[in-house]
Amino acid sequence: MTAEGMDVRYAGSGSVTAERPMIAIAPRFEEAPPNPYVSDNRGTYEIAGSGLLKALLTAGALPVVMPVAIGPEEIDVYVDTFDGFLLQGGHDVNPKLWGDEGEYPQEMLCPERDAMESILVKKVVAAHKPLFTICRGTQLLNVAFGGSLNMDVYSREPREGMFTWHHTGILNWPGHPVEVEPDSLLEKCVGQRLIQTNSSHHCCVDRLAEGFVLVGHATDGMPEAIEKPDERFCLGVQWHPECTWEHISSDYALFESFVAAAREQREAARG
Repeated sequence: MTAEGMDVRYAGSGSVTAERPMIAIAPRFEEAPPNPYVSDNRGTYEIAGSGLLKALLTAGALPVVMPVAIGPEEIDVYVDTFDGFLLQGGHDVNPKLWGDEGEYPQEMLCPERDAMESILVKKVVAAHKPLFTICRGTQLLNVAFGGSLNMDVYSREPREGMFTWHHTGILNWPGHPVEVEPDSLLEKCVGQRLIQTNSSHHCCVDRLAEGFVLVGHATDGMPEAIEKPDERFCLGVQWHPECTWEHISSDYALFESFVAAAREQREAARG
């Protein structure tokens, strides 16, 4: 369904009831932009993009942004309380997490997110709660369970007979096709074997974590989606559906499916 055919509801529209599953979002952790009227450093923002929040609300969820500065005990409370969890894009994952001791630009990293999210995804999967990850979130998910990343997608050899697509800086429109593996959770979500996605990343999954499978590739061979098939809903995509869900039906279907899984989780917990 295209945006023209969707009943798009903004935050605050429709009823907010106990029937809406609650989605906890691990935040982006970014310096506040400069303000010409404030001379002091304005600190750091812990945020979620408005497109992401709107997509979750439209799909029927109640999203809440988590804080970064929490430890395992507080994370346990979130995992017990919320019905589904989502990790966003943002900073690069530190290569030291999979044993790469080479030099890497520190300004590209966010140790606070690495620490919190590594604990969070393991606890969410252990609790069998629905988990959906986007871009950096998917990379972190793979690393947290023992995988590694390629930190420069343009160093990869493309599929034989293909050139590498542009994979950076394309957020608001399709950048390339993605081939979807048959009988995967991803296929069940989008209902198609070939979809169009945007593309804005310079890192990607390399060595796949044990227990995960690759379920989506760009037509140049770039890994684009992973999932853990023994979980009801544990899916990570490399692209940014929060930027295109209003006009790419397969991207909205990802949010619908994730929220539906969280709703099932909520109902099962109630007995």
